Amino acid sequence: MGQRIAVLGAGPMGLAVAYELVQLGHQPVVFEADDRVGGMTATFDFGGTEIERYYHFHCTSDHAFLQMLEELGLRHRMHWVETKMGYFYQGRIQPWGNPMALLRFQGLGLVAKFRYGLHAFLSTKRNNWQALDNQDAATWIKRWVGPEAWEVLWRRLFEYKFYGYANNLSAAWIWSRIRRIGRSRYSLFREKLGALEGGSATLLQAMAEHVTAHGGRVRLRSPVQRVRMAHGKLEGLETAEGFEAFATVISTVPLPYVPALMPDLPEAILNAFKSLHNVAVVCVIVKLSKSLSPNFWLNTNDLEMDIPGLVEYTNLRAVSDANDQHVVYVPFYMPGDHAKYAEPNEAFLDKVRLYLKKINPALQDADFIDMRASRYRFAQPICEPGFLSRLPPAKLPVQGLWVADTSHYYPEDRGISESIGFGRQLARDAVAHMNAR
Repeated sequence: MGQRIAVLGAGPMGLAVAYELVQLGHQPVVFEADDRVGGMTATFDFGGTEIERYYHFHCTSDHAFLQMLEELGLRHRMHWVETKMGYFYQGRIQPWGNPMALLRFQGLGLVAKFRYGLHAFLSTKRNNWQALDNQDAATWIKRWVGPEAWEVLWRRLFEYKFYGYANNLSAAWIWSRIRRIGRSRYSLFREKLGALEGGSATLLQAMAEHVTAHGGRVRLRSPVQRVRMAHGKLEGLETAEGFEAFATVISTVPLPYVPALMPDLPEAILNAFKSLHNVAVVCVIVKLSKSLSPNFWLNTNDLEMDIPGLVEYTNLRAVSDANDQHVVYVPFYMPGDHAKYAEPNEAFLDKVRLYLKKINPALQDADFIDMRASRYRFAQPICEPGFLSRLPPAKLPVQGLWVADTSHYYPEDRGISESIGFGRQLARDAVAHMNAR
């Protein structure tokens, strides 16, 4: 007879945990504070277009994601698109992302180009990351690419993504990001990314429906107020509806929420969670009547722009049959306690209007059909050198309690595929531990 198991969070990881639990014959109960599944992959109605609040894309190496599509009969809804990258530098868009573009890039010397290209190539070929775990990413990159390429191609990306953490990031973590994009190429000169018909919601809804069809429950608008425990053993959950007993709880909510949710954890573990850092995001999504550029990904290095880049999503997946709507995501990352995060949404919308018109002077005010800003307080975990040794293990020293988020598949960066793969394994580990008790 399967057990009732609580799962906190209905993002990709939480849904993957629940999915695997029903596969193993258990009855998960998923508690989600939002009114929809998805977490950072959740969709919203953008002027008649159902689309993610934050952009997502898929690479050919996203095996756990593709396996889930296969199991749910959705593989046919996946489409692979040849995409382009660009670099807005010195007031113009230049091609980017392949050896020929690097060779022709204006504003960088030949030696700097060679060093940058060699570092990127070797990063995609590297598999062992342990030697990079304790190294500082900025120092590691500068050593490889030199001061010129660092200044032109890397420095502003670090500063506008990580701010005060820019000089204290794990080289292993940054390496994994370089490798993932590099391995999305299907030749030295061509890049291929994946888009799912209907976006992430197609998969997430199918996962939630599979869970409920096989004896599980997904409870939306149901934030957990406290995880109760005593004498090293789990008791259950407190919600607005009262107390519910559970012998096993698997939490996938962002780790910064854990101390408030689980104040009875041992002090050393609470302090470990409190010492972890995250940056927030204000992500502006724009619907245009004209295309900004032919590029899916556009890096930016401009003194008047406090962003490291932007994504023209409709160069990967069209959002209207007439292809007359062009959607651009412009993320502003910053620490949640930074003064900029307190600015109103309109301040970010105004910046984006200026930035996009600077990138493409043909854009007029009338071309901006709609604009929205979404905020996520704990959008990006900060993985410092030696991060793995500072992270509490997913199995906490409380019988029946498991806690993890996207930080736990370090050095991989947060992603839907990584969350699905890790979530399924987390469920298997929890069940194996239950069976051994």
